[in-house]
Amino acid sequence: MELVFDVEESDFEALVVARSHSVPVVLDIGADWCGPCRMLTPLLERLAVKYAGKFVLAKVDADENMRIAGRHQAKGFPTVIAYSHGQVVDRFHGMQTEGFSRHFLDKLIAHQATLSNASQPDDSGRV
Repeated sequence: MELVFDVEESDFEALVVARSHSVPVVLDIGADWCGPCRMLTPLLERLAVKYAGKFVLAKVDADENMRIAGRHQAKGFPTVIAYSHGQVVDRFHGMQTEGFSRHFLDKLIAHQATLSNASQPDDSGRV
């Protein structure tokens, strides 16, 4: 499974929304000219590797994909958005520490697991 990948408008639904039904997707909206983006994106990439598939990182160049940035009301960069089961469940803006980022990811992973477990049938076969 590819842990870090670029996303464009044409593949957004498949790579972010649909994929978030099986694994949490962290959407990193940034720009090459953005200093905080150049610090946060490598941190998120390292965490994606460390977390070994517990989430995937979808990177969006806001200058090339203004519709995605607009749809997510990204008023500043970086904007990081958490997707779980097809829905936006959390977000933050600006450069954050590794500790903050880990807490953000851990909450997202727990949310995904809770929803996944809720949709599993219980011992009686009921959902």
